[in-house]
Amino acid sequence: MPIVKIELWEGRTPEQKERMIASVTEAICSSIACPPDTVQIIIQDHKKHDWGIDGKPASKLPPRKA
Repeated sequence: MPIVKIELWEGRTPEQKERMIASVTEAICSSIACPPDTVQIIIQDHKKHDWGIDGKPASKLPPRKA
């Protein structure tokens, strides 16, 4: 049973997460030939002030281009 943990900065909508879950499940099933009902996706949201990059909290970094 594949278990995928995805950690993100908070702010995605439930609809965005739903699309991501579907896409990741499809990719896993395609790559290792498993049934979708065996794939589990765990999404964990983090506040930017709880995430560090380059020695700084992400909340203090300039906005990144998409």
